[in-house]
Amino acid sequence: QVQLVESGGGLVQAGGSLRLSCATSGIAFSLYNMGWFRQAPGKEREFVAFITWSGGNTNYADSVKGRFTVSRDNAKGTVYLQMNSLKPEDTAVYYCAAQTWGARGRTTVYDYWGQGTQVTVSS
Repeated sequence: QVQLVESGGGLVQAGGSLRLSCATSGIAFSLYNMGWFRQAPGKEREFVAFITWSGGNTNYADSVKGRFTVSRDNAKGTVYLQMNSLKPEDTAVYYCAAQTWGARGRTTVYDYWGQGTQVTVSS
């Protein structure tokens, strides 16, 4: 069956870095665009970053632009999110998701989701 498994979350001080990974199985990974989203307590899930199936195009939310970098390794079926200069407002559960088409920021166009990994940034 299809599985997306995030890892790499944790507790970090403001200004620090984390690298999230999302390992996939059960899908033809190289055919899927991948997105990262996050959800803070009491808030809606929001778009963070997006990478096309080939890795040739990326897109970021304004709030993370210049600090986060999304990448992928199609041979490993894994997508990454490098997060630098973390801020307390980055605290959330981070999810990866897979889609083949549609508006990158819309959760409804994603076919598969991971279970999420908690990122907590202390001030």
